[in-house]
This record gives sequence, structure tokens and C-alpha cells, in this order.
Amino acid sequence: MSAFTIPADHPSLPGHFPGRPLVPGVVVLDRVMEAIEARDGALPAGLRLPQVKFLQPLLPGEVARVELDGGAPRWRFRVLRGDDVLATGEVVADTGTTA
Repeated sequence: MSAFTIPADHPSLPGHFPGRPLVPGVVVLDRVMEAIEARDGALPAGLRLPQVKFLQPLLPGEVARVELDGGAPRWRFRVLRGDDVLATGEVVADTGTTA
């Protein structure tokens, strides 16, 4: 489990959205990738995200955490704020084969 907070002065927040900033999904996904690397080491090239669902927004300053299941070449993740699920999905490493 990897906890994180996106500060109110993060460079992605201006304009996303004026008057009510929300943490962009790409920033949340970046924290997912960091959690995978912290647990399993460097990620290979050729990653895919075949399934991602954003269920609730993350606001600047809120504490969220990443929970991981599985390992290379397929990780499942959940991003939570307390008991609230913010996002779910999968990260898949390209193994060079086609399905």
C-alpha cells in the first residue's frame, strides 16, 4: 500500500478546473506506476492500461493510497481515499505476443 497527497500547488492543477481544482487522472495513474515500481522494481517499456475506471475525484491535499494485486506482467490496482474507491484498473507489460 502506497499513500500519497497531491499538493494544492502541483503544476497540473491550474485550469483543472478553475474554482474547484481536481487532480487529473494522469497524475493519479503516475502514482500507481510509482507504487508498482516501489514494490516490484523498474517497470519495463511497453506498458498498457487496458482497463481504468475513475469513480470519484481526488481533490488537492486529500490523502489517497494505492493498493496492488498481482505482479508482472499484469498488476491490478485500486486507488482509495479512506474506504472510498477513487479508481480501479490494470497495468499490463507488453510481453511481445499478441492476443
